Amino acid sequence: MHEKFKIKPGESTRLSHLETKGSHHFFPNEIDAKEAIADDIKKMEHLQQKLYAEGKKALLIIFQGMDTAGKDSCIRHIFSGINPQGCIVTSFKQPTLSELSHDFMWRHYAYLPSKGFISIFNRSYYENVLVTRVHPDLLLKENLPLITKADDVSADFWLSRFETINSFEKQLETSGTIILKFFLHISKEEQKNRLLQRIDDIDKNWKFEYSDLAERKLWDKYQEAYEDMLNNTSVHKSLWYAIPADEKWFSRAAISRIIVHQMEKLNSNYPVMDADKKNLLVKAAEELNNEK
Repeated sequence: MHEKFKIKPGESTRLSHLETKGSHHFFPNEIDAKEAIADDIKKMEHLQQKLYAEGKKALLIIFQGMDTAGKDSCIRHIFSGINPQGCIVTSFKQPTLSELSHDFMWRHYAYLPSKGFISIFNRSYYENVLVTRVHPDLLLKENLPLITKADDVSADFWLSRFETINSFEKQLETSGTIILKFFLHISKEEQKNRLLQRIDDIDKNWKFEYSDLAERKLWDKYQEAYEDMLNNTSVHKSLWYAIPADEKWFSRAAISRIIVHQMEKLNSNYPVMDADKKNLLVKAAEELNNEK
């Protein structure tokens, strides 16, 4: 499965050619998929413990996708068994004035995972080649040299940003951080259905923003921005996975299976104690057993 949805370097990906409904031969039905997720959650819990105990590598997991693609619920379900002490989830909203006064990568540095930890980005620095690509006027808030109006933004500007991201991720790889990037690929029709659910279900009203409709009208521009992002930043070892997202049960099952597969490849192990530490364990056990 991890090969099925991978965006391979050098290939020209068209979102219109990628499925938004899962290949059901991976999971015969929704019940089997949920059983697979439950099994993966247990495996992930054990694998995280070894990752944390060994303390040699880190895991950065990035989720991107259109509104309603299921990023929040996917994170909530898949990582329900993870120890919060070894994991941090960050949802990046609109940058503050302070963040805009630095380079576009700056605000993400503090949330990168330490060795032995998992960091999950719900949206990420990739917003700076997606939202700003569709709304180039937002770049004016960054006070960038030579850009005084939206028309100043050229194709080379976006290529430069892609190169910055690629270099950044390569540096992370070199230092021992494994990067998994998931693009939740939802169809326009399914997004419509989910927006209507937010309107019709009183418990989901809080999720609906009228501005979502304005962004929906820019669907084609977002699709082009995502295509360009996938084609230019699925490089090195940090490849993108385009996950069909019309069926939430399938996207969760596919993502959890990929994460477990990659964590198993890390081959993390609990630290091996030397003779001195083993002797201390024996001594400690004797002292505890001899307590009165």
